[in-house]
Amino acid sequence: MKTYVIGDLQGCHQQARDMVERIYAHAGTHQVRILFAGDLINRGPDSLATLRYVRELACASAGRIDSVLGNHDLHLLAVAYGIRPAHRSDTLEAILTAPDRDELIDWLRQRPLLIDSDGHLLVHAGLLPQWDGAQAGALAAEVEQMLRGDALAGFLAQMYGNQPDQWHDGLQGAERLRCIINAMTRLRFCSADGVMDFAIKDSGTAAPESGLMPWFDVPGRRSASQTVVFGHWSALGLIMRPALIGLDSGCVWGGQLSAVCLQDRSLLQVQCPEFQQHGGKQPG
Repeated sequence: MKTYVIGDLQGCHQQARDMVERIYAHAGTHQVRILFAGDLINRGPDSLATLRYVRELACASAGRIDSVLGNHDLHLLAVAYGIRPAHRSDTLEAILTAPDRDELIDWLRQRPLLIDSDGHLLVHAGLLPQWDGAQAGALAAEVEQMLRGDALAGFLAQMYGNQPDQWHDGLQGAERLRCIINAMTRLRFCSADGVMDFAIKDSGTAAPESGLMPWFDVPGRRSASQTVVFGHWSALGLIMRPALIGLDSGCVWGGQLSAVCLQDRSLLQVQCPEFQQHGGKQPG
């Protein structure tokens, strides 16, 4: 069975449908696994229809279709639970007032933070250089347990913040879980020793004097023996290396929605209208 991973949808419902139909045309409706790289919603024109569509696909697929959580997905949970106010640029109101709101929110909070698919590690943003695949999976499971539990609201209230910005195994409690979430849903740049930077959002490069580099370029990164697949970084665009696939090609910004088959690296793309203008861009 072939596995396709689709990049950030961000509420682009029609493009999501077009991509899934193209995948089915290539591989067959029942002969394919489809995974989404997170950020299913927000900024695009129809977050409600997009979330409903992916949920319906997943629920009818017997586990063949799923998505990891992205930072916008977590933001929706925080807004839905009254922990954070909506941002001016959000397109979440239709979800929050929908008659099936509770079912959608509950499905979303059950989603994984990381998926290991035949040796490929799918995560929304990135992995810290100190983590190998096994440790990353175990750490993701810690967060997933909290998201799916009865103490979700209290957890969401402690989820935000940029500290700690570096991992060490002795981290505990909210700081430990926050560091994991920040790496897996927000990470772009870090230093050679894994100190995360959250200031640079609209570039694929950092100034040489900053000491920062893309997380996947850190020398000795422990997850380098497995192929990591991620989204989140529209300023970087599509990137395909022997052990790395970046799939956020700027769908909501007038770029493309991209999907890659993990078995043969074949690429599918759907051209997208400019739903958000680059001049006012707040990269997510």
